[in-house]
Amino acid sequence: MSSNCIEQVPIFSSLSSAEMLEVARITQERTFVKGELIYSAGDKREALFVIHKGQVKISRLSDTGKEQVIRVLGPGDFMGELALFSHSLMTDNAQALEDCTMCVIEGPRLMELMRKYPTIALKVMEELSQRLERAENLIEDISLHSAERRLAKTLLDLSKETGEVQLTLTKGDFASQIGMTQETLSRKLSAFEEGGLIRQVGHRRIVVLNREGLEDLGMD
Repeated sequence: MSSNCIEQVPIFSSLSSAEMLEVARITQERTFVKGELIYSAGDKREALFVIHKGQVKISRLSDTGKEQVIRVLGPGDFMGELALFSHSLMTDNAQALEDCTMCVIEGPRLMELMRKYPTIALKVMEELSQRLERAENLIEDISLHSAERRLAKTLLDLSKETGEVQLTLTKGDFASQIGMTQETLSRKLSAFEEGGLIRQVGHRRIVVLNREGLEDLGMD
């Protein structure tokens, strides 16, 4: 297959064109339709999944069946790496949020690449470190800060470029990702709207009207 898929992946960014073609030769292309499970917790799947097109939701289920959204991945992101290093069963569920194209590299072949090109292993470690930092920050926010502060900070971050938020997740998944229930999210969004901070347009678009007001809430 072509090297287009891996060219946009940060962990391969230090490779030359010839080396990228070498990676492409051991890569398989897979497609998944919207809503399809790519893998589930408990699966035995030692492979690296690289997203070429589309978005994927990574989540876990509690013993009571409550879903916790961990992160949403897009083109250039990868998943499945933990099972490669620990040889354990998958602990997360990966579901396509829209039609997706994946580039899949089987574990043994990826390990050979890492031994040949140590920079790939370093890039994987760098990404895992960043994910750990984000998870620790979320735990801190949930433990120490109010739902208003978490929501205000999230809206500010997501609207930084355009002044509005276009959710790719359902409201329930969005709420789970920032550590609150959907009911709490709905109440807080309504309160923000009544206070003139935001305007909700449909189910998934949120226009920020007063950034300074949100910043004040985000500093509580």
